Amino acid sequence: MSKERLLLLAVAAVQFTNVMDFMIMMPLGPQLMRTFEINPQEFSLLVSAYTFSAGIFGFLGAFFIDKFDRKTALITIYIGFTAGTMMCGLSDSYMLLLSARILTGMFGGLLGALVLSIVGDAIPLERRGAAMGTVMAAFSVASVVGVPFGLYLATSFNWQMPFLLLAFLGLIVLFLIYQFVPSMTSHLQKAKPNDNPFAFVASITKNPNQILALSLMVFMMLSQFSYISMLSPYMVSNVGFSEHDLTYIYMLGGALTIFSSPIIGKLADRFGRARIFTIFSILMLGPTIYLTNIGHTPIAIVLVVTSLNFMFVSGRMIPGSTMVTAAVLPQNRGSFMSINASIQQLSSGLGAFLAGLIVYKNPLSGMLINYNYVGYFALFASVISIIIANNLKAIDVQQPPTTQPIAHHA
Repeated sequence: MSKERLLLLAVAAVQFTNVMDFMIMMPLGPQLMRTFEINPQEFSLLVSAYTFSAGIFGFLGAFFIDKFDRKTALITIYIGFTAGTMMCGLSDSYMLLLSARILTGMFGGLLGALVLSIVGDAIPLERRGAAMGTVMAAFSVASVVGVPFGLYLATSFNWQMPFLLLAFLGLIVLFLIYQFVPSMTSHLQKAKPNDNPFAFVASITKNPNQILALSLMVFMMLSQFSYISMLSPYMVSNVGFSEHDLTYIYMLGGALTIFSSPIIGKLADRFGRARIFTIFSILMLGPTIYLTNIGHTPIAIVLVVTSLNFMFVSGRMIPGSTMVTAAVLPQNRGSFMSINASIQQLSSGLGAFLAGLIVYKNPLSGMLINYNYVGYFALFASVISIIIANNLKAIDVQQPPTTQPIAHHA
């Protein structure tokens, strides 16, 4: 296996554990509410605590992340992430678990930015779409494995077991990072002595192209998480799913994107990232409107649509993320991607919050009302993202080799 493939394997493993840690909270709601005797609002705080912590510390990371060897930064941050996950598994009270989610989010937000920076530094732009597809496939694997297997462990043992397993996997991933991620310091060599991260962050507001890149991420996240955040309760209350049936949405959708993500990445490299982004954004509109407007429907039909929705959402995230990495020079990519990760987390939380303001529960029927308006909002945000993507320019066109030989481990 080539050095490049081994590096992608290592960062994909980082991404897998990071995504799985976040997603595994969703199906644990009933157990956590019963165990800690908390209400739905308190459970939602457990979920959003990670997101907002990741957003805040992702932004703060922009001021220092480009000052270190990428490998050293990845190992240090991943140790903190693993410690936070272990703390979740050892929590025996609501407040301790809430604190653990905040700690895990601190490091999880930085991990996402660092993974994209490493891919951006190590892989030339002409092959970066395919590499991004490989890394994004980790989300698919987490969807297939994380939700059903996490539920199995939680129901067979206790809710802590999924987190303890993730902490154990984290030790294996740390070995993969040490073994297969080379020292990456070319961004330090390209940096000027008087480079100031505070000045760079301030300069983003004066750079229309970078503003467009961040705006693209905002509208992508708003269009996705606004309706996805309410999808599970809507499927149960309005469509006829049982809570157990919800796992099939993640399993089938995730399984489909495992195969589609690498293909979509190659298509983006061959036919253009903006073009592929536009195509999959348009394709996503159909499932979005359908899922937010249906009533009681056979589960098999809904699963076909949700699986296609997974593929289309992933299909635009791959070229979209690739375009964002190319909107900044390598010496500033870590800082920029930290801000981008922060924007991504905060926009995701905002999308879910807005959906919560729009949708309400009918006290008589128990059905959710106004979910269709969330779908229309998602459609509007998707159209805006298409316009932005087609005006975004790549400035990192020529990408020379940026890694030292694999043998030079930190």
